[in-house]
Amino acid sequence: MSADYTNQDDPNPQRGNTMLKIRNLLLGLTLVLMSAVVLAEDLVVYHIDDATVAPKALRNVQNHLDVDPLAKISVVSHANGVDFLMTDAKDPKGNPYTDLIKPLVQRGVTFEVCQITLKNRNLKPEQFMGEVVYTPSGVVRLAKLQHDGAAYIKP
Repeated sequence: MSADYTNQDDPNPQRGNTMLKIRNLLLGLTLVLMSAVVLAEDLVVYHIDDATVAPKALRNVQNHLDVDPLAKISVVSHANGVDFLMTDAKDPKGNPYTDLIKPLVQRGVTFEVCQITLKNRNLKPEQFMGEVVYTPSGVVRLAKLQHDGAAYIKP
């Protein structure tokens, strides 16, 4: 069933068809633009299992967002990779990691810590920065993000 925009008394019956064509064109353009926005948001997961690569990884994430500000980035850490996310953690130059992490969180980056690592290393959530979120298993989280289409990067 199609909409009939013609009016029997209208001296210009083509006007209804023109309006229908314009409406369909605008609807099509809207759908194309919405699709472009969705496709422009890349999903990326950075895998950190060794805190010594944290400076390089954080620099990579910063550069990534500078070039692709719409990217949706998750940093998943487990094993010794969680150490840089602890409250008093400092980089090799003595600067607090919070100074690097907070701006990235403000840009939408999530930092995820493996709860299995916490249990195995007798660590408590209170020992970590407030910006951290917890995932039951870092390895499972990595697999799920990749299954959902995230690009995998291991600095």
